[in-house]
Amino acid sequence: MNIDLVFKIAATGIIVAVLNQLLIRSGREDQAMMTTLAGLIVVLTMLVGQISELFDLIQTLFDL
Repeated sequence: MNIDLVFKIAATGIIVAVLNQLLIRSGREDQAMMTTLAGLIVVLTMLVGQISELFDLIQTLFDL
């Protein structure tokens, strides 16, 4: 696992948090919620690739 993945997730979280606060303060709570959900989906998509690589590594490690 690269440290780059951690930085990408942290950067995504910071951007989503700032956008969320800006949208809430401007009275757009619905768009803020959608932005948060979009950020969550982006992070989960990044993690799915890493989990897939982990399972492949485990399969080759134990010759399954």
